[in-house]
Amino acid sequence: MNRILFFLLTILMLLPAAYACGADVKCEQPTKDQATAVLKNLNPNLSALDIKPSPIEGLWEVTVTTGAQKVVAYIDCSKRYVLLGDLPDTKEKKNLTRERMAEINKIDVSSIPLDDALVMGDKNAAHKIIVFDDPE
Repeated sequence: MNRILFFLLTILMLLPAAYACGADVKCEQPTKDQATAVLKNLNPNLSALDIKPSPIEGLWEVTVTTGAQKVVAYIDCSKRYVLLGDLPDTKEKKNLTRERMAEINKIDVSSIPLDDALVMGDKNAAHKIIVFDDPE
């Protein structure tokens, strides 16, 4: 009888800790509309483009547009907290946010119109350098 009572008391004591650590809490991916609503509480000009799981359980990585620029934010399961800034991986020694920012803001060089470009050197060279300049 004492063992059963001890076992039940132990379980009751550990339940709040398990709940606080995220056990038994269903973390559903927010929709773009839900993420945009959370972001608009910070700034009405923000909107969510893409949502995917982050490396941290309970956080979602959200690609956010701020005009022409794309940035990365993290929204928690409760859709109450938003993290902005770098997310470093100390084990791999890399900045996950910076890597993702480089990926989402990559420019496809082949999409740049070069019809009116001034070409210097071999037109069919393997490597090309594109320089943008303001004539004023």
